[in-house]
Amino acid sequence: MNILLLGYGKMGHLIGQIAESRGHSLAGKINIDNRSELDQLDASQIDAAIEFSQPEAAVENIKWCLENGIPILSGTTGWLEKKPELDVLTAEKNGAFFYASNYSIGVNIFFKVNEFLAKLMNETTGYTASIEEIHHTAKKDAPSGTAITLAEGIIDNKADFKDWYLTGEMDGSEQSLPITSKRIDPAPGTHIIRYQSEIDDIEISHTAHSRQGFALGAVLVAEWIQGKKGVLSMNDFLSF
Repeated sequence: MNILLLGYGKMGHLIGQIAESRGHSLAGKINIDNRSELDQLDASQIDAAIEFSQPEAAVENIKWCLENGIPILSGTTGWLEKKPELDVLTAEKNGAFFYASNYSIGVNIFFKVNEFLAKLMNETTGYTASIEEIHHTAKKDAPSGTAITLAEGIIDNKADFKDWYLTGEMDGSEQSLPITSKRIDPAPGTHIIRYQSEIDDIEISHTAHSRQGFALGAVLVAEWIQGKKGVLSMNDFLSF
């Protein structure tokens, strides 16, 4: 495959290395410094694009791919309020748009464990729930996209909560799930779900030891997305 990389920071470099190790070629490596080169590429020679850029660039990157008939998968977080318009564009162009807040297989298993635990806790009283996430200081958005996905998994399965809020920035109501974000180097990503009561605490966590799992997952999805159409997610990829 010829894979276009949109965003060529630490994740982009690692994705490129893994892609080439699996026999793929890189059709381009686009970042903020050479964005003008994007329109010079031959879209017909690109099999898939992997987008790990910045929130302010993600939407235009994804639009460019959809308008040029290139299957696109994005892992950029912090822009999801604009995702509905990209879902519409995907349908209009009969394209393929894959979004995940986290491409790690382990994290996606953790998402399902989180949902299952929330269902169990929905039948239980006396516990307060919270989320804590820890990332490196270069991560700009807070809370992380992974933490938001975890929060949505709890909200969808536990009647106590209607929304979430970021501690330190605002005060939430009794029906708001608190998320605490910490930025500590060199942590690539830790997410902790806590249920606390006067009697005991229940805690589940996922800790990434490197970005390897995220990058490999993205390349595996790029291989899988060939021939697919529509708005897709890790649930489709993993058949959860």
